[in-house]
Amino acid sequence: MSQVPGGLAAQYVGGRRVLLFSFLLWSLTCAFAPLDAGKVNMMVVARFLVGVAQGFIFPSIHTILAQWVPPHERSRSVSLTTSGMYLGAAGGMLVLPSLVKYKGPQSVFMVESALGIMWSFLWFRFSSDPVRSEHPKAAAAGFGEHNLPVSREKKIPSAGNLRRFTKIPWKKIIFSLPIWAIVVNNFTFHYALYVLMNWLPTYFELGLQLSLQDMGSSKMIPYFNMFIFSNTGGILADHLITRRLLSVTKTRKLLNTIGFVIAALALMAIPLFRNPSWTVICSSISLGFLALGRAGFAVNHMDVAPRYAGIVMGVSNTAGTLAGIVGVGLTGRILEAAKSADMDLTSIECWKNVFLIPAYLCIFSSFFFLLFATGEKIFE
Repeated sequence: MSQVPGGLAAQYVGGRRVLLFSFLLWSLTCAFAPLDAGKVNMMVVARFLVGVAQGFIFPSIHTILAQWVPPHERSRSVSLTTSGMYLGAAGGMLVLPSLVKYKGPQSVFMVESALGIMWSFLWFRFSSDPVRSEHPKAAAAGFGEHNLPVSREKKIPSAGNLRRFTKIPWKKIIFSLPIWAIVVNNFTFHYALYVLMNWLPTYFELGLQLSLQDMGSSKMIPYFNMFIFSNTGGILADHLITRRLLSVTKTRKLLNTIGFVIAALALMAIPLFRNPSWTVICSSISLGFLALGRAGFAVNHMDVAPRYAGIVMGVSNTAGTLAGIVGVGLTGRILEAAKSADMDLTSIECWKNVFLIPAYLCIFSSFFFLLFATGEKIFE
């Protein structure tokens, strides 16, 4: 629920300030989260606050990148920035279980809080708003002193004048097919991601009869693979665009299609193998190529609407978050229905639809993006 408000806040106040507020809020909430059986309601409130705070992060990031990054650097900038969450997931998979074992569950919250607060200090110390048109990065991105995207009157002390905020074209955003191409692919990306993140451990435990404790570092491979492929896609996209080998539109469509189609094939293959090693390989390929596809749809916000990148990202990421709610819940119902029908949770048939649904969504989304996406600016 906080994605679109996060985009609006970044538009009005500036992504730098909103991002700092977001990190401080969820970091402090983690620090004071009570792991007490008698304080369940307080834990629910803490989880709510963390969700609200983190909903501001991606709209703020895209607002900042749209202001600072010129078009020929957007793909690798977005890919590098967002790939941190995959590296964090891989590191968490490797380190946090041992931390819980030796220091208790509260230590996880304290470590995450400390990392967030340290990052906030560095961000406060070294980040800045692109308020001056003479700054080379701001000028190259097209967001100088007189054309920074804003939506109300605001005094800029360094400029010594008033800057007029532009009206946000909500109707055009809602009814734009290129925007819907981004939204549909964001939904599919997160549907597949959340299903694999939440249910793949259960598949190993129940479907393959393999304890996660016995998997060692192999359980972090899919997320580390996402980090590698995400950055590979960003570098490749910028190379194709700057070398004029392909237009921005064709580059976005090419990488999005390759990523989503190969991910779909890998998802279809997961239930066919009863070998844990092949399951790790297939899930790694699937998540890796989904991350590669982000060089298509996830950068496209800044192509079509650089002035409103945070808001469009908020709309798109709302669909992505809803995909997690729908995908995780639907998967649970599929397995419950199979169990009610006296199907063994170790059988292939029981798990086939769990992986086929995101696979079919990937194929549908790739065609939708091919038909309606563009790399041209559609919002002035």
